[in-house]
Amino acid sequence: MEIQKRLELVKRNTQEIITEEELKTLLKEKKQPTIYLGISITGTPHIGYFVPVTKMADFMKAGLKVKLLLADVHGALDNTPWDLLEKRYKYYSIIIPLLFEAIGADASKLEIIKGSEFQLKKDYMFDVLKMSTFASVRDCNKAASEVVKMGDSPKLSGLLYPIMQALDEQYLDADIQYGGNDQRKILVFARENLPKLGYKSRVEILSPLVPGLTASGKMSSSEAGSKIDLLDDEKTVTNKINKAFCEPGKVDNGVLAFAKYVIMVHKQDRGESFVIERPEKFGGNLEYKAYEELEKDFKAEKLHPMDLKKAVAVDINKLLNPVRKKAKEAIAVRKEAYPQ
Repeated sequence: MEIQKRLELVKRNTQEIITEEELKTLLKEKKQPTIYLGISITGTPHIGYFVPVTKMADFMKAGLKVKLLLADVHGALDNTPWDLLEKRYKYYSIIIPLLFEAIGADASKLEIIKGSEFQLKKDYMFDVLKMSTFASVRDCNKAASEVVKMGDSPKLSGLLYPIMQALDEQYLDADIQYGGNDQRKILVFARENLPKLGYKSRVEILSPLVPGLTASGKMSSSEAGSKIDLLDDEKTVTNKINKAFCEPGKVDNGVLAFAKYVIMVHKQDRGESFVIERPEKFGGNLEYKAYEELEKDFKAEKLHPMDLKKAVAVDINKLLNPVRKKAKEAIAVRKEAYPQ
């Protein structure tokens, strides 16, 4: 594949690349660069995870080696109970590959790495201590502020979080780190601090976050209906989407965002249209080849929110059906990993 086509695949639906010039040079000079995504094993995975999975599939198509770090130690640093770490790691390690299968990606190309397998070794911990002598409390606090639950009385663990995430780039032998835009301060922290230990800075790729389904835009277990769990049944998915915040003509909502970053990507790659079924008396079915067309009609209020919701719910259930069929083991593990 030509460099430009590889670059376009890597860039698709990203928000920022630090820096694009470095990325271009990397693609020219290295046959198979390594990119990694770190996921802290805290709450239960939801349909928002289809966004990074879709991007990781793009990276694979672009010829990158893709590593997924299931960060169990990071989960503990962000208030996951220590006695649940192993169970939550197991749940993530079962459920995430199912998402790759659901979108038709080759899960065998994904290298899954458990954080504690290398993060507790002597050399790594020595570098954690070494970086802590360079990084200020202020810098660590700033870097972690949008990712770690700091609270009114922040714990020391939250300040270690960005130091470890920076060092993960080195110890995973990664050329690129990929994350959501809430990770930006940590990724910049890594670029600034790795060279102080004699390590190179990496390319950082950021993607937008998909808003939750409620008016707040947050995906939170404390806010009912804000997210769709990967194990929700079809009726539950449909009900949550039907109740989702989605004002006519306004595009900043979780329903349209999921259509943009997941549904339309896979439709376009397969040469399919996104079909919105409507009775003839309301104008008949609508078909969209590109997200831009969909958004244009929604802005102009030619597309009603309920019609959009019905179509999005259908496609979400199609994505989740393969996950549900293979989720027997995941259901049992989940009960142990999330006992509350």
